Amino acid sequence: MGKRFAALTSAGAGALLFILAAPAVAAPSADTIVTFTVSAGSLDITAPNGPIDIGSAAPAGSLTGQIGLVTVSDTRGGATSNWTASVFATDFTVGALNVPFAAVQYWSGPASATTGGGTFTPGQLTAGDAVPLAGTTETAVTAFSHAGGTGGSTATWNPSLIVNVPITAEVGAYSGTVTHQVA
Repeated sequence: MGKRFAALTSAGAGALLFILAAPAVAAPSADTIVTFTVSAGSLDITAPNGPIDIGSAAPAGSLTGQIGLVTVSDTRGGATSNWTASVFATDFTVGALNVPFAAVQYWSGPASATTGGGTFTPGQLTAGDAVPLAGTTETAVTAFSHAGGTGGSTATWNPSLIVNVPITAEVGAYSGTVTHQVA
């Protein structure tokens, strides 16, 4: 009887080794949890550094010229992507000669490119909507705005200036600064 038990034990051990040594079978799918973070960006505006020459006109004349692409980029990632871009200018001078900023009108025109949801609104869609430039950040005129949407947005436009040269202006190459800001 001892031999039979030993024989069964050996056979059982052999079967157990066979079961344990069998190759693993792969599952039909495998899940991996992946995480990442969306971090807040910023609200920025860019415009050409210049100088931009928009032409010439005689006293009591006017001239119109575009100043180049202005772009607002909102990567703050908020529940809404609201912003307003505004613009103001210095007086335009050459030496002691002066053409006041109020003699220069601004119109944004339509957006040339936008990204993101929400509503993009030009400050002045057409030349007929042009407004005189203000002289300080506190009195700046709206250039473009965005409301709604989520996450972020961008808008690009190519604004125009209309210079109404005063009858009292003297000959010279006048220079001033047009400043775009966004909040």
